[in-house]
Amino acid sequence: MSKLPLILLFFCAHLCFSQQKPHRPGDELRSLNWDVIGSVKFELNGKNELLPIYGPTINRFKDAEFDLTGYMIPIKSGKKQQKFLLATLPINQCYFCGQNGVPIMIMVELSNAADFTDKPVRVKGILKLANTNASYEPPVSIKNAKVII
Repeated sequence: MSKLPLILLFFCAHLCFSQQKPHRPGDELRSLNWDVIGSVKFELNGKNELLPIYGPTINRFKDAEFDLTGYMIPIKSGKKQQKFLLATLPINQCYFCGQNGVPIMIMVELSNAADFTDKPVRVKGILKLANTNASYEPPVSIKNAKVII
């Protein structure tokens, strides 16, 4: 799977998601921590780079332990997942059909691989904010994470 479409999907999330309603409202996860993630804005500079803009809301959590519940969106096939996107909507929701919009997503890197599930998972790790071109890599991630049961 090409990284660019996946990354663009991630960054369009907060724009599209707020404009359209999901098929099944009960599937959408909401929390104060997802609101923190959704506070990141993006700007396209003169070099055609998509750069994140971090406000005080998310900067309070930078390099600190952060806890988030969401749905696993694999970036590689396999039963075990160690690096994946975490989203507010499950993978079986249609992200491209024009009815759901794109959910907010972040990259998660677990310290130990976990089995893929279509049920919500709670992860806890260190919130990292990068100032890189979002067209090539996700700027927001949770690293050294563990799945909390």
